[in-house]
Amino acid sequence: MLKRHIPTFHAQNVYEIDLNKLVDLHIKYVFCDLDNTLDSYRQKTPSPRAVELVKKLKELGIELIVVSNNTGPRVEKYASKLGVTYFSRIGKPFPRKLNKIILEKGYSKDEIIIIGDQVVTDISFANKAGIKNILCEKLVKEDQPTTHFNRLFDRPLRRSLRKKNLLKEF
Repeated sequence: MLKRHIPTFHAQNVYEIDLNKLVDLHIKYVFCDLDNTLDSYRQKTPSPRAVELVKKLKELGIELIVVSNNTGPRVEKYASKLGVTYFSRIGKPFPRKLNKIILEKGYSKDEIIIIGDQVVTDISFANKAGIKNILCEKLVKEDQPTTHFNRLFDRPLRRSLRKKNLLKEF
């Protein structure tokens, strides 16, 4: 088990996260994966619970930003309907593009948390960038065809994380 695979926190899903804990951590930006974290990859527009999440975060002074490896048009359509900033083809698990965005936008890594459903992409991405993160379980059983390959590595990593008690609940 590599350190880059160990999440800072774990939650059942993004909708069950205690948002007040984000405030306690002085989080101002939630960089959230889209597919199987916010909604199913088949969901073209935001679900009511995604809309409600953004509303609650804004009330707490926290901005949700969608970060996805998916294509621009898919992410743009979803994020624009949600009314949030987005970055597509972000290149997870490699943080080069993320670090460039953080520098250009003047974000502080201490004020960011990354939320995603995959150890190999989302958690490695966050850890390589030195950013706190929350690993969630996937929202729906179905994955994109390209994600099936990642799950071959993800499943044994999750088993190992559980066995070693490395999933700290948020």
